[in-house]
Amino acid sequence: MKIILAIFVGGGLGSVARYLTGKWMVYVFTSSFPLGTLVANLLSCFLLGIFVWLMQKGFIQGLWIPLLTIGFCGGYSTFSTFSLETLLLMTEGKWNWAILNIGVSLAGCIFVLFALSKFLK
Repeated sequence: MKIILAIFVGGGLGSVARYLTGKWMVYVFTSSFPLGTLVANLLSCFLLGIFVWLMQKGFIQGLWIPLLTIGFCGGYSTFSTFSLETLLLMTEGKWNWAILNIGVSLAGCIFVLFALSKFLK
């Protein structure tokens, strides 16, 4: 039960962080491109890589592991919003933005984790 509560708390904090990231990106940049979701997903991958590294080094233990990795990173990243925003771009005829969103999101998130795996050893 403690693990479920830790995931619940982390997921709530991650969801709020994602909401604030999206609002901040809309405030700073006005664009047809769903930049808030992209930034949240990239940051979530970055944080997940850091958390896994800290876990491997023994700095994160116990309930902090599910709270930060499954909960926070799971709540902060959002595949469903990414998918919906990409579909909306397609239905609006903004195919270039949609393809860019798919490419940058997938390649960017994988690259962030790959770079961290090489940098943090």
